[in-house]
Amino acid sequence: MPRTARKQSDSGIYHVMARGINRQDIFKDQNDIKRYLETLHEFKDADLFTLYGYCFMKNHVHLLLREGLEPLGEVMRKIGSSYVYWYNRKYERVGYLFQDRFKSEPVEDDSYFLTVLRYIHHNPLKAFFFMNGAAITII
Repeated sequence: MPRTARKQSDSGIYHVMARGINRQDIFKDQNDIKRYLETLHEFKDADLFTLYGYCFMKNHVHLLLREGLEPLGEVMRKIGSSYVYWYNRKYERVGYLFQDRFKSEPVEDDSYFLTVLRYIHHNPLKAFFFMNGAAITII
């Protein structure tokens, strides 16, 4: 059965999520995060996309970006391939790092853009409070 086609954004802006396979960590230390960020900037500087916000969690990443010279799928393939190649060499492993294909949601208006940006930036706070058994309400 073929997979469902990705929803296209008229604005070219997407909330992108990529998770580690089996929810495993994709960032084990600060150098991993630094490398992923360097990879993002490398492709961003090539005008492949505009980056509005990001959040790196241990086992997943959130990006808010606008397509540039290349379609979203191609951009994420380049970012993912570059990072996984480096990660596998560093940790002397082989195989996939990311679970399935990345997920994306089109962002079509300013209100939803701000909602997504707020969600991305509050994600670490929610995870921290959840892990420590505290309740949190973010407005």
